[in-house]
Amino acid sequence: MLNPETLSVIIRNHRKAAGLSQLQLAEMAGVGKTVVFDIEKGKETVQLITLRKILNVLNIKVQLLSPLMNNILNSNENS
Repeated sequence: MLNPETLSVIIRNHRKAAGLSQLQLAEMAGVGKTVVFDIEKGKETVQLITLRKILNVLNIKVQLLSPLMNNILNSNENS
């Protein structure tokens, strides 16, 4: 499982590679600057929708892996 410290490093490195400040990333994602600061410091209590906004701006894709994933996806397609 991805721990908060690893996620914070990934986000910080992507932000810097994109040439963005924390404020610029926050503005582009539509979130507060303190949220970006908190994530980059490894804070664990970030709302999923907020995290998704930041990941989207940085073009970071999240893939869910589960032994049941194929069953779940096939079930949803047949519904």
